[in-house]
Amino acid sequence: MRKIIAIAAALSLAASASAQKIGVLNGPSGIPCAPLMEKASEGTVPFEFEVFASAQTELPKLLKGEIDVGFLPPNVAAKVYNTSKNSLVCLGITGNGNIFLMTKDESVSSFRDLDGKTISCAGQGATPEYVAKFLMKKNSVSANLDFTTPNPEIAGVLIAGKFDYALVPEPFATVIETKDGSFRRAINISDEFKSAVKSDFPMTLLVANASYAKKHKKEIAKVIEEFRNALQWSNGNASEAGALVEKHSLGLKAAVAAKAIPNAALTWKTAKDGRADIEKILSVFLENAPESVGGKLPDKKFYY
Repeated sequence: MRKIIAIAAALSLAASASAQKIGVLNGPSGIPCAPLMEKASEGTVPFEFEVFASAQTELPKLLKGEIDVGFLPPNVAAKVYNTSKNSLVCLGITGNGNIFLMTKDESVSSFRDLDGKTISCAGQGATPEYVAKFLMKKNSVSANLDFTTPNPEIAGVLIAGKFDYALVPEPFATVIETKDGSFRRAINISDEFKSAVKSDFPMTLLVANASYAKKHKKEIAKVIEEFRNALQWSNGNASEAGALVEKHSLGLKAAVAAKAIPNAALTWKTAKDGRADIEKILSVFLENAPESVGGKLPDKKFYY
């Protein structure tokens, strides 16, 4: 009996040692990981997951090799690559722009209608701010961006009438609609951006520790394959995916996650296929805050 237990323990340790460690961010970017977390709990995929509240808490573990694969905004990934000796690589795009202009104002249908308005925007120093500024410049619009309210509180201040306009990503747009049906998605910021540059803007990348990716190509291929399948399943099974998101504590209630999925712009595009899109959004950062991407576009080695 002791021998059997010892063998079982050794096999368990071996499986744990060989499992790929994946960092997941709370929120919509983590939705496709929920079915993978379910499969991992059943022992059908060789993955271990650690959930993080933000990219800032995930990043140190990714750089130290304590997790092998993770998710980052494009500007953060580019800055790390450019300033830390190419320590990570981009595997692909997992989420495109899902930012919306929420308002009750029926007269607003395009960015040009926002001239002279004050807009609540929680993404200071991040994609929402710089995309908004890019579109304001492109449309010759002068509007005031107010960064005083974090995303989780925007629904409350909008409903209270403290702001009439807000730029919010999913799932917060869904939360606002759920709490007050008189608010609408007046502008899809992705559509405005695509109209201006003929490209969507990625908001989330799948990245890997560069050393790990170089030494474990088969394992990386497995992660990509499983993630792509899980993403497609999540998009086609919003209710079931939402339930798994709540079950695995990814920061969203099942109902909110399910409602957010159709507008969350969850997608998969390989790093090489998505390079042009990534470079377009990074160029917006370069124009507004070069330091936010490490002062330059990443070279071709960034794209796995």
